[in-house]
Amino acid sequence: MRSGIPLRKSLLVRLMITSVLIALCSVAATAWLAVQTTTRAIQEEQGQALADDTEILRQLSGYAATHPDWSGVGPTLHALSERTGRRVALTAPDRTPVADSAARGTALPPGAAATVDPLHTDTYTEPGAQLSGIDPRAVGPYRLPSPERARLSVLAAERQKCFRRNGIETTVVKTPSGRPVLIDGNGVDGNANVPNECADGLLNTPTRTEQKALDDLTRIAQPCLDRERVGPSGFVDFGVTGRMMLPGFALGKAAPGGQDAARERKGKECVTEARREQLDPTVAPVAELFLGTGDTAVPHFDMSPANKAKIVAVAGLVLALTVAVTALVATRLVRPLRALTQAAQQPPEAHVRVPVTTRDETGILAMAFNELTERRERLEAQRKAMVSDIAHELRTPLTNIRGWLEVTRDGIVAPDPELLASLHEEAMLLQRVIDDLQDLAAADAGALTLHAEAVRADELVEQVAAVHRVGAEAAGIALRTAVDGTPWFDADPVRMRQALGNLVSNAVRHTPRGGTVTLSARRVDSEVVLDVSDTGSGIAPEDLSSVFDRFWRAEKSRSRRTGGSGLGLSIVRQLVVAHGGTVTVTSELGTGSVFTLRLPGGVPPNGEENDR
Repeated sequence: MRSGIPLRKSLLVRLMITSVLIALCSVAATAWLAVQTTTRAIQEEQGQALADDTEILRQLSGYAATHPDWSGVGPTLHALSERTGRRVALTAPDRTPVADSAARGTALPPGAAATVDPLHTDTYTEPGAQLSGIDPRAVGPYRLPSPERARLSVLAAERQKCFRRNGIETTVVKTPSGRPVLIDGNGVDGNANVPNECADGLLNTPTRTEQKALDDLTRIAQPCLDRERVGPSGFVDFGVTGRMMLPGFALGKAAPGGQDAARERKGKECVTEARREQLDPTVAPVAELFLGTGDTAVPHFDMSPANKAKIVAVAGLVLALTVAVTALVATRLVRPLRALTQAAQQPPEAHVRVPVTTRDETGILAMAFNELTERRERLEAQRKAMVSDIAHELRTPLTNIRGWLEVTRDGIVAPDPELLASLHEEAMLLQRVIDDLQDLAAADAGALTLHAEAVRADELVEQVAAVHRVGAEAAGIALRTAVDGTPWFDADPVRMRQALGNLVSNAVRHTPRGGTVTLSARRVDSEVVLDVSDTGSGIAPEDLSSVFDRFWRAEKSRSRRTGGSGLGLSIVRQLVVAHGGTVTVTSELGTGSVFTLRLPGGVPPNGEENDR
């Protein structure tokens, strides 16, 4: 059978087109991501390598600034190599080996990465940068002994307290020489703006060790200062990081124009060179630093024609596999769908089943279709049975009415009050059946009108019991009520009286003389529970699932007069469901039954107490 579906709307074609598009997007996204990731990895590795190189130079410069030679640099050099994965080698300026993390005899890289010279390169003041100047870690004779450090620490603590009293917060920082200095919150030397109360001059006065080193520095620099006609004038602070107090200088006879600035610069150069001469014996000699790549090769990303051809070939293979797998899966998916379509197009009376060949969504759909077919069969059977039951229920009273009217018309029976009462009773039975059918039809159509309001369960129970108590007593049955507190719930009181009335009538009808029917109400958590229990004949376990079916009777032989219409319990269920509740039944043959209604609880009006 031809489906008549255009090719462009075929599920198979759409699945294949979708899979191809997804494959193309996936390949393109994967290629782009691979390129971006590789590029970023290379950039990060290059950045990390640069940071490692700078850190290696910084560490070795620090070693050179604090040691007079390179004899003990081996452990430091091997530790740096192991941590960074780089080969680290030191040589003299003439390439004489000093220390190397690689095996002896390994060739050096073609060029040195840097020169390790703490007297001309500062790698400490600004991490990650190489500045021109003396490394602040090269302190030599300016290094303070322990007693002087302890005394200066006490003076720094006192100065910090004085600053705090004047509203200035500072931090004590130890310089490489061991001298403490105060830094404010902006990273500026606290001595730049000292309150008068704190300006005692004790902290900034050179110690005996510093004075001795400064005197020696002055002696070394004096010949150069004399040549430049610059004399000493106290002390100035060169290098914020180093915090090293150095001798200052004063210009001699004034010179015309910009010569003063030139002589001042020459004076600074004299002091700097003298300091290098003073520190030279305490630092390691100049060395060349060589860095290698170690055992890890630098990644190389080559987009050569060969690599491009490989990418194209892989993309084509992915597309081919995608199309093949999609065609296979789509064919298996479409086959049962076509079978479902053919089965659905069959006449309703055929009741065709579809074979379930898979356990995936399509198989579940096939099972749902088969269940729908079975449900349709059951509904059709119930419809036929309902029509038959309705005809039977209406036939009995109509037959009685017709029979009595005919014999009365023929003059066989006189239309006395007793006959009229009997005909009226049959008419009322007929009216009740029609009313029940009308209620069920309204409920099925969702047109059942409810006028909800706050209802007290105890009052509702008493009202229903009062209506049915006379009939129950006439049948020799005790009708009792039991209410726990005054639970409230929102409901249509008329419809709820109808539902409870149906249950009570049913219980009275199935309870023998001398039995008891109990109508109770209580609140359980957020629900109001209404029970109608009896000591009647009970319901067989196999019949419990059919209790609320229409026109069902526990005893098939019961007539309408003794067994009801078979619609009361169905109406009860529809009314309770319309109120958002549930109705259940428990029963035991020979003992009795309990019908339980559970309805959402409500809030009492006017703030009345809602007993639980």
